[in-house]
Amino acid sequence: MPSPEPGGQLSLPVQALREGGGTTPCAVPRLPSAPRPGHAGAGRGWSVRCAMAGAAKGIPERSAEAEEITPFHASLVLFIGKASGAVTDPVAGFFISKSRWTKIGRLMPWMLACTPFTVVSYFFMWYLPPFVSGRVAWYLTFYCLFQALTTLFQVPYSALTMFLSTDQKERDSATAYRMTMEVLGTLIGAALQGQIVASAHVSHHCTVNPPVNTTDSWYDTSSFPDTSDPLSHQAKVYMIAAGVIGCVYLLGIIILFLGVKEKDDPYALSSDRAIPFCKGLGLTMKHGPYVKLTASFLLISTAVQLEQSNFVLFCTHAADLRSHFQYLVVTILISAAVSIPFWQKILQRFGKKCASFGIAWMTPFAVMLVTIPNLILAYFVAFVSGLSIAASLLLPWSMLPDVVDNFRLQNPHGKGHETIFYSSYVFFTKMSAGIGLGISAAGLEFTGYKPGICRQPSDVILTLKILIGAVPAILIFVGLFILLFYPITEESRRETKLALEVLRRSHQSTDTLDKEDTSV
Repeated sequence: MPSPEPGGQLSLPVQALREGGGTTPCAVPRLPSAPRPGHAGAGRGWSVRCAMAGAAKGIPERSAEAEEITPFHASLVLFIGKASGAVTDPVAGFFISKSRWTKIGRLMPWMLACTPFTVVSYFFMWYLPPFVSGRVAWYLTFYCLFQALTTLFQVPYSALTMFLSTDQKERDSATAYRMTMEVLGTLIGAALQGQIVASAHVSHHCTVNPPVNTTDSWYDTSSFPDTSDPLSHQAKVYMIAAGVIGCVYLLGIIILFLGVKEKDDPYALSSDRAIPFCKGLGLTMKHGPYVKLTASFLLISTAVQLEQSNFVLFCTHAADLRSHFQYLVVTILISAAVSIPFWQKILQRFGKKCASFGIAWMTPFAVMLVTIPNLILAYFVAFVSGLSIAASLLLPWSMLPDVVDNFRLQNPHGKGHETIFYSSYVFFTKMSAGIGLGISAAGLEFTGYKPGICRQPSDVILTLKILIGAVPAILIFVGLFILLFYPITEESRRETKLALEVLRRSHQSTDTLDKEDTSV
């Protein structure tokens, strides 16, 4: 299933939307407190980035459709590309932490500089080269470039939350708005590309007449146009779709640049120096609240990834709901999008630590679906899964600024640590996605799963039940148990806020005295 990839990017089954046609546009839900114009610009910029990420998830499938690119090679491209993106996270954090302040900020230049190269690499990922022997290398090169460049955008964009406002409520509101746009961007990106490329595909169906030299009695027969010709209809519509998504991406970065004004670190003295990256990374990994938050959501994110990745496969092969899986995907996405404002109110009323236990809502219903496969129950599980996915997206990104504030209070004379926190957390979120996909792929491969077969072996059915029932439940409960020891409460947040306000005022007065002494 899909992930705004995006550092917490949603990983939902966007391929279902691409094959199924259009979706109904969704209205952006109203947040509890209206965000500032800068927050709105940030949210829209993120939404179109996720539109590109959502569409990009079809690259391995599209590559495999070409006769010269095997499914193994497509999977290899996907794995190496994801690995290159993960490796880029700490590298991006290192260089961004050494950046100097400019007229447009310290983070904005990175996002502006990488955007045109990101669009170009995205377009060439969908371009079918005229040669045959080197197509694997072609797709691998541009997919790795795309992953690395999106990381260079994602790290400063995520850290930008810390430079929009010093008020915790405003940052939480901006985070909620951003996550809402993330889910909608994933949905819109997949649906937009799906509408454009729909004419290039022939619908899938099952037949009782197996192909020659096979022993399986039920196969999913799907015919694709000849993709070996770079001028074929399918190759053209994919390039058109890539061009449209690229233009939307450019529109998003323009909105981001015009609508967001980055503020310099309000707590740092002019004489303070940036923390060296390696030293800062070491301090980050030793910071208790960050370690507990990361360990908890590493497990929770892996559980959510497992649930997302295998829910459609379960409904298709174990629950015999093949004709409904597209609508189940849309249900999950819409439920996640509209429930983020609800979670925002919950965390404001009961606190973030308390609200995080709502992630476990999907666990009992998923277990019920495993034991009692039913159409109505499947839609209900999809709806509840959307609620839990929304919580798993919103809460860690709302709690991370609190951790950064706590670190700031303990290290008052350092600056530039925000990108270190965010780049390392993005790395761990990608790691969780990789672990989830690896567990799913290994389990299904070991039990004999074969793509294209409409009736899978009984061992595969059992594996799918375990992957969406028992394994996510264990991971979620262990993650929530670790979160019990997370030390930042609502009371400590208020104390940190007051202490940082005192620190900011003292730094402002110190800088004023330094300027007066210099003038004298």
